[in-house]
Amino acid sequence: MTKRYTPEPTTSAKASSEQVTISARKAVALKYEPGERSAPVVVAKGKGHLADAILAKASENGVPIQEDASLVEVLSKLEVEQEIPPELYALVAEILSFVYRSDKKAGVWND
Repeated sequence: MTKRYTPEPTTSAKASSEQVTISARKAVALKYEPGERSAPVVVAKGKGHLADAILAKASENGVPIQEDASLVEVLSKLEVEQEIPPELYALVAEILSFVYRSDKKAGVWND
């Protein structure tokens, strides 16, 4: 059964980080809310037209998009609402670093 999920924008970039990773018409969206979960969670994934819809929604909501073919292949094997397993923490940490740098450049962080 194919599960469709449209990620909703977060109210606070400091409280939550979202990221969409794409590869050849595949997309995986991650969400991380420190304090609520111990690791980022897959909130959407798809290929073809569904990947296009995920990317469009991310773009509409100002969610950073990063292209990484090998990472999207690994992340697409996870289920929607599944936390990232510990063996992927290092790879996903690179994405979160990208998100935080993007937010800082956009003036979202006030430190």
